[in-house]
Amino acid sequence: MGGNRSWATEFVLLGLQLSPETEVLLFWVFSLLYTFSLLANGMIFVLICLDQRLHTPMYFFLSHLAIIDMSFASNNIPKMLANLMTQNRAISFVPCIMQTFLYLVLAPTECLILVAMSYDRYVAICHPLQYTVIMSWTVCRVLATMCWSLAFVLALIHVLLLQRLPFCRSRELNQFFCELLSVLKLACADTWINKMVIFAASILVLVGPLCLVLVSYMHILRAILKIKSGEGRKKAFSTCSSHLCVVGLFFGCAMVVYMVPDSSQKGEKNKILSVFYSLFNPVLNPLIYSLRNAQVKVALCRMLQVRSR
Repeated sequence: MGGNRSWATEFVLLGLQLSPETEVLLFWVFSLLYTFSLLANGMIFVLICLDQRLHTPMYFFLSHLAIIDMSFASNNIPKMLANLMTQNRAISFVPCIMQTFLYLVLAPTECLILVAMSYDRYVAICHPLQYTVIMSWTVCRVLATMCWSLAFVLALIHVLLLQRLPFCRSRELNQFFCELLSVLKLACADTWINKMVIFAASILVLVGPLCLVLVSYMHILRAILKIKSGEGRKKAFSTCSSHLCVVGLFFGCAMVVYMVPDSSQKGEKNKILSVFYSLFNPVLNPLIYSLRNAQVKVALCRMLQVRSR
C-alpha cells in the first residue's frame, strides 16, 4: 500500500514565494542566464570537437564538464521557469524521482571529473616528460568512464532507497526542484538508512575528491615555485587557476548543502545555493575557462575567421 500511495503522490515545489512582479523579473533573468549557459557550454564543446589543437586530455575532460553543465541546468531550470510563471507548481512522483536521479548522476560526475582534471594538471606540471605516456587516450577514457559509472551507481542506490519510502506528510517541497534532502523530509517512515548513505556518499564524492585535488595542487605549487623562468611560472599558474576557481565554487556549495548540520535557516540557504548550483555555476564555468584560457580564445577566433570567409 505504501508503495502505491507513493507513486500516486504529487509534490508542490514552493520555490522562493515572492511577489508576482518579482517572479516575472526572475523568470526573464533566469531565462537569459539559462540560454547563455547552454550557448556558452555548447560553444566550448563544439570548439573542442572541431579544433584538432584542443584534442588533448585537459580539453577532453573540459568537454565532459560542458556536457554536465548543460545537462545540469536543463534538468532543473525549465521546471523552475515554468513555476515562476504559473500558480500550478505540482510535480508528480515519477518526474520528481527522475529529476532527483539525474541530479544525483550529474553532481557526483562533476566532482570526479574535476579530480581527473586536477590529476591531468599534476602530471602535466610535475611529470612533463612522461605526460603523453601517463595521460594516454586510453587512460583518459577509462577515467571518464569510471566517473560516470560510479556516479550512476550511487544515484541508483539513492533512488532505490528513496522509492521504498511512503510519502504521506505535507506535499510541499521547500525547493525549486526535487532535491534529495528536501524529498526525504516529506517521508513518513524512518529515513536513517537514506541519511547514512548520503553521508557516506558525501565522503566518497566530496571530501575524498577534494583532498585529492588539494594534494595534487600542493605538488603543483611546489613544482611551479621551482621553475626559474618568471614567464614559465606565470603560464603554469594561469593554466591551473581556472580549474581551482571552478573547484572552489563547486565543492564549496556542495559541502555546505550536504555536510553542514541541519538548522532552521538551512532550508532557505539551500534554495539559494540550489539556484547557484543549477544556474550560475553552469554560466560561470565557461566564462572562467574561456575568458582565462588563451587556447580556447584562439580556437574561437579561428572558427569565426573560417565562417566569415
